[in-house]
Amino acid sequence: MNGKQLKNSILQWAIQGKLVPQDPHDEPASVLLDKIRQEKERLIKEKKIKRDKNASIIYRGEDNSYYEKMLATGEVKCIDEEIPFEIPKGWEWCKINNIAFVTKLAGFEYTKYIAGNLKTNGIPLFKGKNVQGGKIIYEFEAYIPESLSDELERSQISKKCLLTPYVGTIGNIGLHNKSGKFHLGSNVGKIEILNPASQVCILEEFVHIYLLSQYGYAELTKYKKATAQESISIEAIRDVLLPIPPTLEQQKIVDKYYQLETFADKYSKLQGCLDKLNTEIFDKFKKSVLQEAIQGKLVPQIASEGTAHELLEQIKIEKQELVKEGKLKKSALNNSVIFRGDDNKYYEKVGKKIVCIEDEVPFEIPNSWVWVRLCAIVDFSKSQTISSSMLDMDSWILDLEDIEKDSGRLLQKKRMKELLSKSDKHLFYKGNVLYSKLRPYLNKVIVADEDGACTTEILAFDFGHIYNKYAQAYLMSPFFVDYANSDSYGIKMPRLGSKKGNNALFPIPPLREQQRIVEKIEQLMQLLK
Repeated sequence: MNGKQLKNSILQWAIQGKLVPQDPHDEPASVLLDKIRQEKERLIKEKKIKRDKNASIIYRGEDNSYYEKMLATGEVKCIDEEIPFEIPKGWEWCKINNIAFVTKLAGFEYTKYIAGNLKTNGIPLFKGKNVQGGKIIYEFEAYIPESLSDELERSQISKKCLLTPYVGTIGNIGLHNKSGKFHLGSNVGKIEILNPASQVCILEEFVHIYLLSQYGYAELTKYKKATAQESISIEAIRDVLLPIPPTLEQQKIVDKYYQLETFADKYSKLQGCLDKLNTEIFDKFKKSVLQEAIQGKLVPQIASEGTAHELLEQIKIEKQELVKEGKLKKSALNNSVIFRGDDNKYYEKVGKKIVCIEDEVPFEIPNSWVWVRLCAIVDFSKSQTISSSMLDMDSWILDLEDIEKDSGRLLQKKRMKELLSKSDKHLFYKGNVLYSKLRPYLNKVIVADEDGACTTEILAFDFGHIYNKYAQAYLMSPFFVDYANSDSYGIKMPRLGSKKGNNALFPIPPLREQQRIVEKIEQLMQLLK
């Protein structure tokens, strides 16, 4: 269970009467609701609020079903399907409009009175964005004169209340409990509990807790309108169904919830740290495995498997044959030979020229391995480009976002008929190693499991006699990622260029050892799942 799930569980226990024990001696909620109805009648007589034509009483019938009686008409209807859960004895269900004054700043009021009187000081205006994450953000952009706020008394905020946006982030709810005057601005409504002056019957804090819960959220959002910006009517907010416990129990629930919320927040932070640590451990472990792999430290060397020198010779002979057949340009033949001198330093011979490259060689490799330039194996500058119009509708089209960073995992497969792409692509074939040259720090490399075409930001490599998954491990290793990042060009959209790519040093093990290395990598990666 994560921190969010724990907090949701606490909320559910709170609103269902499972967080604190019930006391049969507490004044029942039915009495509290009767007192609020009396208070409403007083405010109606004093013309401070209007009579609500949708006022109702919810009660349980002799058949154990829940009924709602409309006070204006006497109409009674069964609402069993609306009741989300059972409540303890002494609790009652009611609608928000029966216990609270719910209102907003009318559109015409804003246009007629507010818009032309905005100031840089005075009475702060609440907007929808002032309610975020279940909390009130007391940062204001606009103010109005106090005299205007007093004139628009209905939308003034001068006491504890709940605020909720009715446009934008529907379902968000915050508890306002600061002294002083404030005022409703655009896109936010207030819920003001109609407690009698002589007794607090319903705690705003408890209503807030309920509306933060999954059931409360469902109630707040059940009538939302899916437009360009989600919205909900004030009438829909008034229609929200909520459970009411006895006042003393409300207080106990609120106290217990706040106490547990603190623990839940601490738990969430600790879990976040643990998740981060686990991610970092996984990342470091994977990087370590890949680095050990390309350094010849992951599996033992076996003399009977031959040497990489023999493998490299095979690659050279095959290239020479392709040149003779006209299938490969002579320029593709790499004349570079990297060797170790008598002084134990690394040298590179290109034609007749011999240069010491000791400073370039990043680490030691086994005697049976060889260093080569990457261009001796693949051509970083060569890709087969094709027009999208030439592709079959069932062709696999690979984009950068389809590859998960750092994992070598394909996230999704899309077909030409889904995308109808018009841009040129790079062709690739099953078994090719697909490398993203754009933003190389994202480390996006996969082995193709079928033919397809990809964005030109991805290069398709046929490694020939080199095991493709070993080549993938090399391209994803910390050594190559660091190399690619340090030699990329472009600030906002860095890329690894062809010259730098071709010039990268590539450690070649014997073929069978390559396969054993990959098997070991896969085995170790399974331990982390």
